[in-house]
Amino acid sequence: MRLRSLLFVPGDRPERFAKAAASGADAVILDLEDSVAASARPTAREAVAQWLREPATVRRFVRVNPLGTEGLADDLAAARGADAVMLPKAERAEDVTTLVAAMGASVVPVLPVATETPLAIFGLGGYSAVADRLAGLTWGAEDLPAAIGATTSRETDGCYTPPYEVVRTLALMGAHAAGVAAIETVYPNIKDSEGLAAYASRGARDGFTGMMAIHPTQVSAINAAFSPSVDAVAAAERIIAAFAANPGAGTLQLDGRMIDAPHLKQARAILARSQG
Repeated sequence: MRLRSLLFVPGDRPERFAKAAASGADAVILDLEDSVAASARPTAREAVAQWLREPATVRRFVRVNPLGTEGLADDLAAARGADAVMLPKAERAEDVTTLVAAMGASVVPVLPVATETPLAIFGLGGYSAVADRLAGLTWGAEDLPAAIGATTSRETDGCYTPPYEVVRTLALMGAHAAGVAAIETVYPNIKDSEGLAAYASRGARDGFTGMMAIHPTQVSAINAAFSPSVDAVAAAERIIAAFAANPGAGTLQLDGRMIDAPHLKQARAILARSQG
């Protein structure tokens, strides 16, 4: 499942669904949680369920409310027909198992938002136990500061403060330990296109495989950042060809540098991403 960009759209704004689907995002996340007032959730569920009954032009995820909250069963009923369910405030791998059981016969992959409570940070290394149930793993930098009484997760220049750099790193490693997509969190300033491009590029550089968006205008920059460049693809092809021509070699020299098994693994990953 190619997930470079995942675009949020409030579940109670059905007039935005088609625009979100046409944005170029690899997936649209229909939100029934934070962006929808509690009083509007019944209407949002109806709108989401209706749209999921229509032919799909894009992958459609549904963010339900956290485990143990009133209305989760109704959220899951509305999400039938979705390609995946996003689980906010996930704290451990067992939460994924619990959600899957609650889905009944309509089981789809789960995308946990796995850093929104203090306890969740200590569970980030355990998602490999439920890797076969996951669409990926993502993190957030908004709920956790509120949960621990921090005033912000960011420095004045927009970079994360040290505690949240640690959280980001653990989420990234937790996703790769489980062998699933590592999804970078949102960039909240929708008017800062340069900052968005730099943030997305940093995410791709660091090993994230995709990123969430909160506005359609963010999608193209995110897709560009998480799509291998022509030069990167060409270099990967040369590495793969070099090892194919020397099947017994552990180390080779190519383009003036030494390459070995990690370079080959990375090259294969680049080609896989480029092919979608």
